[in-house]
Amino acid sequence: MKKETSANDSRRGFMRNSAAVVAAATTFHVASSKASAAGDSNDEILKVGLIGCGGRGYGAIRQAIMADPNARLVALGDTFADRVDGVLNKLTSQGSGIEGRVMVDDDHKFVGFDAYKDVIAACDVVVLATPPSFRPVQLKAAIEGDCHVFCEKPIAVDPAGVRSVRETSKLAAKKGLSLVSGLCYRYQFAKQDVIKRIQDGALGKIQTMQTTYNTGALWFHDRQPEWSDMEYQVRNWLYHDWLSGDHINEQHIHSLDKIGWVMGNVYPVKAVSSGGRVVRTDEKYGNIYDHFNTVYEWADGTKCFSSCRQWASTNTTVSTNVSDWIYGTEGVGELQSHRIDSRKSGKWQHKPTGKDDMYQNEHNALFSSIRKGEAINNGQYMCDSTLMAIMGRLAAYTGMELSWDDMLNSTLDLSPASLEWGDIAVRPIARPGETEFA
Repeated sequence: MKKETSANDSRRGFMRNSAAVVAAATTFHVASSKASAAGDSNDEILKVGLIGCGGRGYGAIRQAIMADPNARLVALGDTFADRVDGVLNKLTSQGSGIEGRVMVDDDHKFVGFDAYKDVIAACDVVVLATPPSFRPVQLKAAIEGDCHVFCEKPIAVDPAGVRSVRETSKLAAKKGLSLVSGLCYRYQFAKQDVIKRIQDGALGKIQTMQTTYNTGALWFHDRQPEWSDMEYQVRNWLYHDWLSGDHINEQHIHSLDKIGWVMGNVYPVKAVSSGGRVVRTDEKYGNIYDHFNTVYEWADGTKCFSSCRQWASTNTTVSTNVSDWIYGTEGVGELQSHRIDSRKSGKWQHKPTGKDDMYQNEHNALFSSIRKGEAINNGQYMCDSTLMAIMGRLAAYTGMELSWDDMLNSTLDLSPASLEWGDIAVRPIARPGETEFA
């Protein structure tokens, strides 16, 4: 039987004995660091770097620089040189909106698995947008290097990685460094409005929830003759569980995070799940599933019915269904449309009062916190929402009912023995009843 384990004991070693979770969005006075020194005055330049130059990296770094008039992009890092050059060309082109604030010379374009180290050394603030498997090590290095961080979701692909990030979040709090999560719905004013109303009792006691994230096909890069196995997998990181954590973790985490938020950042005590590959069956799609259906249950019996899939050539309306329904004793709420139908207070719909770009909002909050010397720390919910997603994936992979304690104590570490160009086998596709829980 195939165990969900790998041989990287070195990473597991520094993640043992994790302690209590850092409170989400806690405010601290900024401690002395290279970043806080640069941010003492609004006129001081903040040196910003991007680690991970893919599509999301481009969007995130552009928003980061736009968030502060004295932010300057000074360093770029990626596993691949073409990614670095591609992002730099887009950012310096007329119309990017930040072309005058991009100051990346050839000596600050870093390439390779260790590129993140050089970016961190050059910057006060870093944006982490690499594949999720690299995030625990890179985040740890950034905080140890006294950088404020915008950290894309999810923060890990396995429980070992989550434990590492919990420890790093504690260190960020101790140092007074801001750590802002890419779970962007938390920064959307409309979501804040509707969820506050639900938490204030507009629906009575929550009894059942349903969350859906159904999409069509995503991108894929055809293999080139010069690519090694490792390069092929990293360039197609979505389709390998050790890199992405599967799409329930990489994409559906947004939905699961909203559910955790509604529940006051109290997370489910257990989960059962099913999933598989029924459309995306070609071997080029690595070892991930194309659909999951999970039932999460809380200590008081509240349940969430979670569904996600990535299927090509399906009905457009169905394949792009992203919705979150909250059913309470006094009514029904739908998060994506920001509306409530309450038997106590009637129908309610959020009415926008201004611009509400959640992607920009999160960077605005990050840079404002740096300038004010009041650090944001999203460590708790970004770890717990990631662990909730991993729990759903592993429940489907193994066919077992898994508890939150199972996840906290799991030894699963998907990282390969080493990050080197060359041969690396595709991990086996999980088979419920055969795949063991580690």
